[in-house]
Amino acid sequence: MNEIMSCIYTFGYIPQMSAGSSLFDFFSTPYAIGMYLAILMFLVAVISGAVLIALHMMRKDAENIRSNAPYGEDTAVGAEKTVADTSASRFSQLARIDEELSKSTAAIPYDICELDELCEKFREYAAGKLGLYYDIADIRRFIAGMGISKLIILRGMSGTGKTSLAYAAGEFFGNSSTVVPIQPMWKERSDMIGYFNEFTKKFNETTMLCKLYEAGGKGDVYITVLDEVNISRIEYYFAEFLSLLELPDTSKRYLDVVSDTWKNDPARLVNGKLLLPVNMWFVGTANNDDSTFAISDKVYDRAAVIDLDRKCTPFVCDTPSPCHISYEALDQLFEKAKEKYTLSSESKEKLKRLDEYLSEVFRVSFGNRIMRQIEAYVPVMLACGGTETEALDDILARKILRKLEQLSPAFVKSESDNLLSLLDELFGLKNLPQSNEHIKRIKRNV
Repeated sequence: MNEIMSCIYTFGYIPQMSAGSSLFDFFSTPYAIGMYLAILMFLVAVISGAVLIALHMMRKDAENIRSNAPYGEDTAVGAEKTVADTSASRFSQLARIDEELSKSTAAIPYDICELDELCEKFREYAAGKLGLYYDIADIRRFIAGMGISKLIILRGMSGTGKTSLAYAAGEFFGNSSTVVPIQPMWKERSDMIGYFNEFTKKFNETTMLCKLYEAGGKGDVYITVLDEVNISRIEYYFAEFLSLLELPDTSKRYLDVVSDTWKNDPARLVNGKLLLPVNMWFVGTANNDDSTFAISDKVYDRAAVIDLDRKCTPFVCDTPSPCHISYEALDQLFEKAKEKYTLSSESKEKLKRLDEYLSEVFRVSFGNRIMRQIEAYVPVMLACGGTETEALDDILARKILRKLEQLSPAFVKSESDNLLSLLDELFGLKNLPQSNEHIKRIKRNV
């Protein structure tokens, strides 16, 4: 150690120290303290420079953010740049739809036909063009269901043609259906229509949102298929749609998309809200197996429900062309049917007696919503070529008698024979095959 200190003294790096001093004694000398201060000042200068550079960059970023701020916010710093910097819409796909619609040429002429003819053509088109075979009764139920609700549930075992029926409808109406595969983790509206990304300042637009927006600018019939609708809980992710579709005034069915307004938002996005198009139907396909959730009464009561339990036998037919019918024309056919046909007074009396019996014995009632659906469904089914009894059987089996599944199985079984006898007495022997089979199935499963 003494040799090292001697060398340092020789070269004059530090002043001479007293005999016996060591290298460690140097760190307490005034010379060492001066070096400490010099190093500290150097470090302070470096850090201060880095902080100033960072603050400068943050100020520039803040100016860029303000220059892209939503319309209506304070943009004093970047006010002159606002128009130029927000030329790119946060809804890029919706903006493109606006542009395409503004350039659209003359539309293809729409076809005109009656509802019964429409059902026959649809069945033949599905078979001859697409190789899909359906019973005419199921086709009538589908078209009649469109006449009473914007939500249709096709349920049954896998492979019975549920998704294919909805797909065939879109092809037949001259406007391909949009298939939205439901995901098991879906729980809210944003899972269906997308969300605003705060990092990119862009809205993540989904196919469904684009179709909703496009439908509002056209007069075609639009069908959106919610494939495997009960693989997640539809009353969660579709809740806002269910509430809006209940509003009788279609001009007030505004769907929340974003919470603010930007100057260059799409034309039909009003205060961050999009009006649900009246020309779009939602068709949910539901499998009946252990991998899915049960659909609640809230959904069933609002939807037109169709059971597809078996495949139809293939048949030979010509290959007809699609029927490119407008929403306005189709809606007029539904209204025309409701004006021409009405639920008979005889059937009303039968339904009244059945309602009284179900209320007294099972504590199950029709309810005003279901009665309105019956009064709307029967006329459209008659116009499609069906009968009043067939229409009543559809509603009773899928809207009323299904509620018996929630009661005590043993109790339902004990009263099932009396209920079957009442149905035969009111509507005729075996005239309600679906309702009779539904009651017998509950009885067998006890």
